[in-house]
Amino acid sequence: METNKIVVVLACVLVVIGVIGVCEGDRREGGLRRNFYKDTCPNAEQIVKDLTEKRVSERPNLPAKLLRLHFHDCFVRGCDGSVLLNSTAENSAERDALFNKGLEGFDVIDEIKAEMEAQCPGVVSCADILALAARDAVSSAFDGPLWQVLAGRRDGTVSRKEEVSANIPSPFFNLDQLKQNFAAKKLSVHDLIVLSGAHTIGRAHCNLFSKRVFNFSGNGDEDPSLNSDYAEFLKSECRGLNDVTTTVEMDPGSSTTFDTGYYSALLQNEGLFTSDAALLTDDHSRMTITHLVREHEFLREFAKSMQKLAAVEVLTGQDGQIRTVCGLVNS
Repeated sequence: METNKIVVVLACVLVVIGVIGVCEGDRREGGLRRNFYKDTCPNAEQIVKDLTEKRVSERPNLPAKLLRLHFHDCFVRGCDGSVLLNSTAENSAERDALFNKGLEGFDVIDEIKAEMEAQCPGVVSCADILALAARDAVSSAFDGPLWQVLAGRRDGTVSRKEEVSANIPSPFFNLDQLKQNFAAKKLSVHDLIVLSGAHTIGRAHCNLFSKRVFNFSGNGDEDPSLNSDYAEFLKSECRGLNDVTTTVEMDPGSSTTFDTGYYSALLQNEGLFTSDAALLTDDHSRMTITHLVREHEFLREFAKSMQKLAAVEVLTGQDGQIRTVCGLVNS
């Protein structure tokens, strides 16, 4: 009996010093924990789930939108909801940066936040709502949540347009640049490959990959690493090198289905972006991709990497604030 007590105490100590552990039934990680709102807003996660699933049923492309919004939030200043802030007369915010111009889903987060404020005013952060909504949107086609979201994030008060390009990984990056970018967020190469699997849903504008099919080396040629049939397909879809309006599926024929089609396409040299094709330039990365083609492997690893992503540089405790409106810092 005494030995068991020592084990429980040790587990709690590990939680306090920041090591992932379990104490009194609540998982904790980096200041975040499971059931964070069980006393202050017991229905918080259900509110997010119900409204998110309702909107997904109306907008099948919403899972890709919310997942991308969450990713772009976490890569700039951590998962603090700073991407949700509006620009002001004195400051241009993240959402108005070039890399973020195509972000959508703000209206859904605002709707959830308004309902949350009506039921539990001043309690649930916009950052937590975004993390939960991204999970629930992607999970809506499955029997249950694909990954666990630990809560307790607080909202940031700073959002700067100029910080976006220095932090968001570019679709034009090579593998070394991608590795450095992810490492800066304490995410591994494995996380990079797994999280790239999110490209199995969503669409992309032609100008983000058009050089690969219209003018790869400056001589009107195409990227020789790109499947030639796929290159011809992309040429037929896009109107030219500078087409900024046309979009194509990132995972051909499967842009609203969260599956392993992205990795299958990669292995056929049908990765859309330079950054996708870059994952094949390393033997270890290629081997990882061959494992992730199996759905159970992908879903398991994606859950792990999403939990790591959602804990990047979070604000907890008394840091930051709980914004009343997601687009505005509390006055």
